[in-house]
Amino acid sequence: MAYPEMLVTPMKQQLENVGFTSLLNASQVEEALGKKTGTQLLVFNSVCGCAAGTCRPGVIDAVGKSDKKPTELLTVFAGQEVDAVAKAREFTLPYPPSSPSIALFKDGELVHFVERHMIEGRSAQMISDHLQAAFDEYC
Repeated sequence: MAYPEMLVTPMKQQLENVGFTSLLNASQVEEALGKKTGTQLLVFNSVCGCAAGTCRPGVIDAVGKSDKKPTELLTVFAGQEVDAVAKAREFTLPYPPSSPSIALFKDGELVHFVERHMIEGRSAQMISDHLQAAFDEYC
C-alpha cells in the first residue's frame, strides 16, 4: 500500500523545487533511463529520517554547488510510485534495493551508486562532497 499523497508531496517537492523530475510510472523510468547519451542523477527518495536529514539536503547542496552537473535530475519515491521504483531498480542491478539511495548514469550505464548504508550516519555535507566528486568524474 502506498503512502498517502499528502504525506509525501512535501518530500517530493524538496527535490522538484531544485529541478528534479519525479518519475511516476515504469514507462517514464524506461524512457528517462533508457537514454544512451548524457548523464542522469536518480534519487530513490523515501520518508525515512536519513532521507529527510541527510540525503535530500546533501543532494540539493551538491546540485547547487557543483560546477559539473548531470544532464538530468530524476527521482522516484519508494513506497509511493511502486511500479516506477521497481523499474528503476532494474537499472541499478546488481545493487540490492535500498531507499534512500542515489544512482548516477552516464551514456546509459550505471557509473556510481550510493547505497543507504553510505547515507546513514553521514552528514548532508559529506553526501554533498561525495556527489560533487562523482559529478566531477562523470559529468
